Amino acid sequence: MPRLLDALKDAGIAGLIALGLAIPIWSHLTVQKPGGLVLEQRWWLVAIAVATVFAGRLVLNLFWWPRRGAAAGLGRQVARIAAPLAGAEKWLGPALIGLAILMPFLPFSNRYIMDLAILVLTYVMLGWGLNVVVGLAGLLDLGYVAFYAVGAYSYALIATTFGLSFWVCLPLAGLFAATWGVILGFPVLRLRGDYLAIVTLAFGEIIRIILINWYDLTNGPDGITGIPRPSFFGLEFKRFGDNTFAGFFGLEYSPIQRIIFLYYVILVLALITNIVTVRLRRLPVGRAWEALREDEIACRSLGINTTSTKLTAFAIGAMFGGFAGSFFATRQGFISPESFTFIESAIILAIVVLGGMGSQIGIAIAAVVMIGGFELFRELELYRMLIFGLAMVGIMVWKPRGLVSSRAPTIAIGKRKAISSDLVGEGHG
Repeated sequence: MPRLLDALKDAGIAGLIALGLAIPIWSHLTVQKPGGLVLEQRWWLVAIAVATVFAGRLVLNLFWWPRRGAAAGLGRQVARIAAPLAGAEKWLGPALIGLAILMPFLPFSNRYIMDLAILVLTYVMLGWGLNVVVGLAGLLDLGYVAFYAVGAYSYALIATTFGLSFWVCLPLAGLFAATWGVILGFPVLRLRGDYLAIVTLAFGEIIRIILINWYDLTNGPDGITGIPRPSFFGLEFKRFGDNTFAGFFGLEYSPIQRIIFLYYVILVLALITNIVTVRLRRLPVGRAWEALREDEIACRSLGINTTSTKLTAFAIGAMFGGFAGSFFATRQGFISPESFTFIESAIILAIVVLGGMGSQIGIAIAAVVMIGGFELFRELELYRMLIFGLAMVGIMVWKPRGLVSSRAPTIAIGKRKAISSDLVGEGHG
């Protein structure tokens, strides 16, 4: 009897919280009618939401959660489901790469699927770049979109002003972004945790405001148009012309040819990002990042220069963000400051955290689920953000260290063995 009363009390509190959230979201809806806008009442939807939350919480309290606590019980269930991911990198990684290479030739591939795959791979690359700063070095960066913007605008300005090709501008965009990463790194050398997050957030907003107000250089809120597209060894993806891809290979022109080419470009860039970050993790600089992540004081006591360690993490992570930004600019053909808001940084950081900080395969899976899976709810226009938020809250409650929470040591004497998530630092640098 006491257990039932406690369960009813807990379910009632959850129902009240659901009521407070549902009233401003679902109780009324403005509808366009012949006489103008009409406020349509939908209290039935609020009642369904509250009843669902109340019943679900009651069932969980009575039949699902063990006596030791709700979060611990369900956390063990989710851990059992996600545990195979921890040891799946040996076969899952090559399988995903093979699937990505064959994607354009699969029967279900069309223009929509390829555009979505390009978007997913862009966020995979951004997630792997931010993983250097957050997952390996343990530096909380909320302004990563600034380097994304620097790379995009660097490519757009150089290409439109000097007429250089994408392949020449790509390393320059990464170099400019890495320079801004070092510039950001110097003011935050003594900061950590929440203070570091606030400064990086401010840096991202500063870059966005500069892009809006420096009209002579960036064209302000109007953006930059006519950004050149990449070519295949000088062959343009056009219907008419002398040096066209379709004409050179004797193919019938199709717009999907340029999309497939862009897909393989971002796939190669993402794989290069993965290979470089994995290789750097095994080098002394990578081990220094991990030492900084676990304990900065112990890191200094070992004689590691934390100044250069932080600067290299910011610079390398920013460089990959600049590469992704330059690809974004050439893919879109148009960029504006509205494409580089804080929500982009939040999405990239969410991909890194949900996938498991430090895990390459986890970040890739999280990007596919968050960016690609989110498209499944596009028809549910009114509810997809709610579903998205509930999914993120659920993962953070029941799997707080991400889908792949265990970590294999970078250097091992003898047999390499994964480290439990309970023994890994939180990453406050």
